[in-house]
Amino acid sequence: MSSPDRLASAALPEPVVQTIHDFEGAFGAVLRIIVPATEPGAADEVLYQTDPCAIEEGTEPATSSLVPHLGPELHLQVLGARSASVEAVSAALTPALIQGFEATREIQFFTYELSERFEEINLLYSISETLGSTLDLDSGAATILAEVRDVMGAKRGSLWVYETGDGALHLTAEVGDDGRPDALSSDDPATITTMVFQEGRSMIASRQPSSAERAAGATADSFLSVPIRYSPASGGARTVGVINLIGRLDGGRFSAANQKLLAAIASQIGAAIENNRLVQESLSKERMAREMELAHDLQMKLLPVAERFPAAEAAARVQPTELVGGDFYQLFELPGDRVGVMLGDVSLHGFPSALIMTLTMSAAGIYAREAESPAAVLRKLDDALSDELASTEMFLTVFYAVIDPAAGVLVYANAGHPHAFAIRSDGEAERLGATDPPVGFAGPDSYDENSVAWSSGEDLLLLFTDGLSDTLATKGLKNGETQVIEAAVQSRFRPAPEIIDELFGLSSDDSWSSLADDRTALVVRG
Repeated sequence: MSSPDRLASAALPEPVVQTIHDFEGAFGAVLRIIVPATEPGAADEVLYQTDPCAIEEGTEPATSSLVPHLGPELHLQVLGARSASVEAVSAALTPALIQGFEATREIQFFTYELSERFEEINLLYSISETLGSTLDLDSGAATILAEVRDVMGAKRGSLWVYETGDGALHLTAEVGDDGRPDALSSDDPATITTMVFQEGRSMIASRQPSSAERAAGATADSFLSVPIRYSPASGGARTVGVINLIGRLDGGRFSAANQKLLAAIASQIGAAIENNRLVQESLSKERMAREMELAHDLQMKLLPVAERFPAAEAAARVQPTELVGGDFYQLFELPGDRVGVMLGDVSLHGFPSALIMTLTMSAAGIYAREAESPAAVLRKLDDALSDELASTEMFLTVFYAVIDPAAGVLVYANAGHPHAFAIRSDGEAERLGATDPPVGFAGPDSYDENSVAWSSGEDLLLLFTDGLSDTLATKGLKNGETQVIEAAVQSRFRPAPEIIDELFGLSSDDSWSSLADDRTALVVRG
């Protein structure tokens, strides 16, 4: 028996060819496998044939049908056999060949499945590496989306992330043909993306082409949309975005297996989105903290160093309850060896008060040198700040005095500031009461001024804000203001910086931290 036709047998699966060889060797069988012609007059296609010279004259071939799951229907022809009848060989060989085809189909199926699982595992690993190596979510999302599209055979893809600021889904990345770039309202039920986001469940649908697309020959595309979910260690999971795949390159539909894989990918992306949000929040807080520290430093530099004021002995301290606050003071050298002293307290505290405080200090520095009297200075301040104070719903109390040592007089205007005193050398504390309402409340007919006697080098001007006295309000039977005044009277002959230390030493840091107001004190011995 001649050798089989190796060129023809190459089209058959290896298990089938091996079985044929076994029967040829065992029974001296002469075999042929053909694809029957489907049209009249056409010749059959021969896939395998033993050397036809081995066929014995007058032998009637036995023919059986093989129906492999892969490929067309085949026929087995047993043309002769040396040690058995052609019918017996056909009856034994036909199921063996069918089993060979089935084994081949299973091998191919499992090979395909293993290949797909390998691609999926490799994809998940690649995504983990991408997410772990970048803080730039936009570029990382684009890379991931491109890999997902390639592995899953999609035409295009898009990734949408929910922003709490405007309650909308924003396009973070897309691959393939451009889609709609504008944000999607998260409560708009008109799109599959928003429906998936609202319901938190995946969806496989068909996207119908537009009229222009249909005119160009386009057909419906399969649409796979999966919610991006984040599951924290504690608390319920929440939807943070949506990932879409649109259209398959092979024209088919996305499967449940595709959906399952995309859901696993979406879970990784969800954790990355949340990590990115936390990183951005942390960076924002750090940036804000640095900016607030800078604002604090700048605000403190706006205040004059009272201990270096050349025209009088003075000392002051400002401690905002936050990094910035609304308390301030000013010292001015005026013509005729006069000294201008101002202290103010903006309502509320924090950054808005600090802005008003800065505006007030800038304006006061101009008006104190332009106006002839304390009342005129406050009048100009009110005119300059009234619109800003009205829009911010704030006000400020301001005390401004001009000490004239040569004339032995202190002239002052007090816009609602409660804590202003002249401490005399004999220990008397004279209150310099309000002459007008706070700046922001006073009308066009305000402001007035008063004057008191002043003994240069002996009398002490004491100014402080509520924050200082309020920290002492619960200490003993005396109110906070009384305690501050008594401490100032007892230390009135000491250097000005030591008096400030004494006043701030009345309250502990713990009592201060429990309150929410800036505290400031200023003493001047002119």
